[in-house]
Amino acid sequence: MEEAKIQPAAVTSRKLPKEFQYYFIFMGPAILLFSSLFVIPFFGEIYYSFTNWNGIDQTYGMVGINNYFRTFQDKGYWKSVWFTIRFSALSVLFSNLIAFCWAYILSKPIPFRNFWRAVIFLPRIIGGVVLGYLWRFIFQNAFVQFGQATGLSWFSQNWFTTPESSFTALVIVFTWTLSGYLMLIYSAGFASIPGDLQEAAIVDGASPLQVLKNVIIPMIMPSITQCLFIAINWTMLLYDTNISLTDGNPYRSSEGVTMNIYATAYRSNQIGYGAAKSCIFIVIIVAITMIQIYATSKREVEL
Repeated sequence: MEEAKIQPAAVTSRKLPKEFQYYFIFMGPAILLFSSLFVIPFFGEIYYSFTNWNGIDQTYGMVGINNYFRTFQDKGYWKSVWFTIRFSALSVLFSNLIAFCWAYILSKPIPFRNFWRAVIFLPRIIGGVVLGYLWRFIFQNAFVQFGQATGLSWFSQNWFTTPESSFTALVIVFTWTLSGYLMLIYSAGFASIPGDLQEAAIVDGASPLQVLKNVIIPMIMPSITQCLFIAINWTMLLYDTNISLTDGNPYRSSEGVTMNIYATAYRSNQIGYGAAKSCIFIVIIVAITMIQIYATSKREVEL
């Protein structure tokens, strides 16, 4: 009687579904790049915030949370935080209002709409450092000559000798720069509104203001959420325009947080102390952003 031959069990290879393979192929390089440029340096920053490294020596010591105590006692740092929050609040408000108005006007069938959109967006293409030096020339020369010719003393003032005028100059420049980019996002929001909704509201007797308040704004709340998120982050992280336009003058009264952190870490060679300042500022940005997203996203409506 022949013995039954036992066939070895087939070895099944577990493979990832093709969908995940495609995700890894397309998203893998981006994830690796993002991790190498942002995630790994972020955790490195947290580590160095507990040290006294000066950025030069090969050796350094652990100081615990001493750098954080120093930060909370640093009046100059909190002065720059308050300056940044005030600057961000006004710049976000004005840039979003101007961008919304531009998008609303250009959503109407007016001649050369695409041309005007390109003109309004153009400032965003110019780099922040170039914008700072360009506007510095305008404030110091063009505005002064215009004020002298028209008799308007507000224009002919020296824009960088007082904290108030330097602050105003920064708000003007960043609002002018940011509003064009936000205008495109609002324009996309206006284009997504079904025309029959506005027509139905008009037929029901709604005024243009009522249509704007009760139809248009609720429908473009996703665009408002996105624009506020972008504007808050860009204004809070202001550096290049700040250093080229005012350089923190007069007497560091127009110094933003990023300038303060840079001066601490690289001009004073206190990398650990600067890292602690940066970590605290990240917490502030995240808190403000989370509040903004929560406040606006809950007002979004769906069709």
